[in-house]
Parts: sequence; structure tokens; C-alpha cells
Amino acid sequence: MAITAALVKELRDSTGVGMMDAKKALTATDGDMEAAVDWLRTKGMAKAAKKADRTAAEGLVAVAVSGGKGVAVELNSETDFVAKNTDFQEMVSGIAAAALGVSDIEALAAADFGGKSVAEVITNKIATIGENMNLRRMASLSGDQVVSYVHNAAAPGLGQIGVLVALKGDNEAFGRQVAMHVAAAHPSALNESSLDAALIEREKAVLTEQARESGKPEAVIEKMIGGRMKKFFAENTLVGQAFVINPDLTVAQAATEAGVEILGFVRLAVGEGIEKKEEDFAAEVAKVAKG
Repeated sequence: MAITAALVKELRDSTGVGMMDAKKALTATDGDMEAAVDWLRTKGMAKAAKKADRTAAEGLVAVAVSGGKGVAVELNSETDFVAKNTDFQEMVSGIAAAALGVSDIEALAAADFGGKSVAEVITNKIATIGENMNLRRMASLSGDQVVSYVHNAAAPGLGQIGVLVALKGDNEAFGRQVAMHVAAAHPSALNESSLDAALIEREKAVLTEQARESGKPEAVIEKMIGGRMKKFFAENTLVGQAFVINPDLTVAQAATEAGVEILGFVRLAVGEGIEKKEEDFAAEVAKVAKG
């Protein structure tokens, strides 16, 4: 039997394996779909639960602050409709509250939530709502004061983007402005020293090649690279960026005027970095209409 691309895609979608593994399984079983699933399972490749194969790239980010600690938690679902579900929202808020008492996502999954673990509560909600869900990320910050902000809020403390800003000093109004800035400007790091060294080297290599193509003397090239790297740091670090509230100041300068020091920030956006499956809605409707 001919192993078509459509057949490979069908097996991949139903089992969660890669394209090459799906093709191997179909080839080994002469295109028999059920036998191919069993072949994959014997090899330990196919996932047991179908719901676990479905992409969960929607959902909510929740933020919670208590005293000098703040947490942000991302819980994913398959569709944005679930994010509008009151029961789902209450669960995510409860998980964020539980996160205030733990240090990482593994501890959060095991944390108590109404007499059950957070993981058990999520599993039960999957059964109730009928969509895959994934407790994906948790981040926390501490400082003299931690301020939170949620963009595109679905309910208090819940939305598509959650931001925390930790301050040394006390200025909630300014902290909120910085949190809004972080949501909009998406800085890569707090300052130059906290930027990923590999990212810096890669950027410097690109800028060096670009400068050398100009054919100018090495001394001039060095100055060109220095200037461009300075611009790179200004664009990618929070303290170096122009403050959205007052672009005449950098965020660092604005913090000095506000009498505080920014210690750190967290920015979580729902589904960032997750590869979403492209759906052809028209083709799906046509397929259903044909029976």
C-alpha cells in the first residue's frame, strides 16, 4: 500500500510522534493505521492518552503578590474559550495563590489545593472540560516591594500577559508603570550583565561582519561595532530602554527620579514559544459535510 503524506499526517496527529517515525510505522505495517499505532506503542513512541497529544497553547497567566513576594503562573488550554470559563479562571487563580508558598513548578504541582494536589485538580478539570491542560511555567520575584500587572485581563490577576516587577524601595505607582512598560516593550533582560552571553556574542559577530563589509579601516570598524552594540544593549535591556511613560528618560533614569532601584522583572505571555498547529477551518468543515 502506498504511504501517502495524508496517511502519515493522520498517524502523527493521533499519536503525537514525529513525521519520520509515523512514516516508519506505516511502512512497517503496510499502511495499516491500527497496526501502525500498535507498532509505535511497542516501541514506546506513542503517547497513551489522546488528550495529552493535543496542543495546549491558549489559556491564562495568573499573578499573585503577598508582602515582598510575587508569582506568575501559566496554565495552558487548547482553546481560548476555556480561558473565558469561570471555573477555569477560579482554578488558575487558586493555583497562583498556592504558588506563593513554593519555590518551583514541581513543588507547585504537588502543592495542596483544597485537599488535593494541584496536579490532581488539573487532571480532574481536564476530565470535566474535555480539553488538554498544561501547568507550563512558574516564576517568582522578591524585593522590598513587588508590583504586578496583567495585560488583556480576563479577570482580576488573570490575562494573556502577566508581569512582575521587584523594587528596592517603595513606589507602587512607578512599579506599575514599569510593569506596563515591560508588557509593551518586552525587554530581554534587566541589564547588560544579565543578558545571555551567547546572545551577545552572536549579535557582536553579526555586527562585525556587517561593519567589515563597509571596507573601512579596522579602527573605524571597532568604533562602529561599539556604537551598534551600545544601541543593542539599550534596546534589549529594561534599564537601558526609553521609558514608555517618558521617552526622554531611560527606565534606569526614571527609577532614580522615582527613588527606587529595579531589582528584576518577570514577563509571561500565554503560549509564547509553543508551536501551534495550523488549522484549515474550511477544509475541516468540508470534511464534516461529506460525512
